[in-house]
Amino acid sequence: MNYRQAIDFLFPLHRFGMKPGLERVRELLRSVGDPHRRLGLVVHIAGTNGKGTVASAVAAIFQASGKRVGLYSSPHLLSFTERIRINGTPIPEDRVAHYTAELVEPITRLKATFFEATTVIAMRYFSEEQVDVAVIETGMGGRLDATNVVSSRYVVIPSISLDHTDWLGPTVDRIAAEKAAIIKPSGVVFTAVEDPSAQRPITERARLVGADLHYLDGEVSIDVHSEEIGRLDFSVRTADREYRHLEAPVSGAFHASNLALAVCVAEHAGVTALSIRNGLAALNQTGYRARMEMITSSPKLVLDVSHNPAGIAMSVDVLLRLSRGCSKRFVIFGLAEDKNAVDIIACLGRFSSNLFVVNLPVERGLPSETLAGLCRSAGIAATLCDDFRDAYRKVLEKAAAEDLILVTGSFYLAGEVLQVLQ
Repeated sequence: MNYRQAIDFLFPLHRFGMKPGLERVRELLRSVGDPHRRLGLVVHIAGTNGKGTVASAVAAIFQASGKRVGLYSSPHLLSFTERIRINGTPIPEDRVAHYTAELVEPITRLKATFFEATTVIAMRYFSEEQVDVAVIETGMGGRLDATNVVSSRYVVIPSISLDHTDWLGPTVDRIAAEKAAIIKPSGVVFTAVEDPSAQRPITERARLVGADLHYLDGEVSIDVHSEEIGRLDFSVRTADREYRHLEAPVSGAFHASNLALAVCVAEHAGVTALSIRNGLAALNQTGYRARMEMITSSPKLVLDVSHNPAGIAMSVDVLLRLSRGCSKRFVIFGLAEDKNAVDIIACLGRFSSNLFVVNLPVERGLPSETLAGLCRSAGIAATLCDDFRDAYRKVLEKAAAEDLILVTGSFYLAGEVLQVLQ
């Protein structure tokens, strides 16, 4: 089996959709020798927004300390191999082919999902490469997520808000309980969750399994000194150390809490202050992209993978602060069919009255005609576009060099942007 054949086998597994439960992934892991038991120090990350930033920051810091670090994240932007990295380098294509070939029979027999198969491939690779640290992002939720087979030393929960409510529950406390279920006995938990209704299930789970729980609020102080697109200067003070003027290539003061969580994990694990500083500065080496990333400068095009109301609201707030010199602002966006389009449109309407709606390059995308209709219902005019290329052409007909274009709503749309513009 070669790489193309492996991808042609794996991607159609999406037809099985999402099937919560751990039985299939455990059986797949057994078939290849239970590699999830040999992952070194495991940092497991769940949450609604901020997972990717925390995961990349933790990986970058441990890598700066000299450790061999596996990072498993999803989804990818351009290539499947981006999901599985060691010290920032994507898994080689021939290893994807090899591990997939091993799994064809049990995947077919069990009707395993795409994410289950990918999770096993990641753990097989990390185990074989003998990583010192494995940073693992959940796919969705936590309790029944395929990644919840690991024995984690650290759990990080950056935020909880409403998303995937059909699967995780209709309320913040239900969603928090699902995500808190990744907390393991005698583990260490760091969270920036502030909503009392979301804190309650996290506290209960930690108490139940005897985990050491730390809330950022009350234990850590954060000062943001300056922010611009692609750069944040901030300080963090823990009970034991003060880290002054840390810098990271991220956009938005709200990321300071995500980065502070990574600092707390690293400090607890004995990483030096210098490695923490160097790791955060080198965050992009982990493959961290499309989180309010400036892709072009004239006009400015900012690419952001936020895809729920809470995430898009934070991005909009940041860009409103940082784009005061722009004459006009434009938005190109597309959404998956399971997203809260009405609330997202309301957020985007605060940022711009120039909305351009596109179809996503995936089956689960909400048709642009539907999005345009929802915009009209909200009293916001929207320009109907086939895809990003079409929308970008239409925006450039109206935008001046000093204007700002925000492209947001989906990882799939972000991947399309990078294909077109880079």
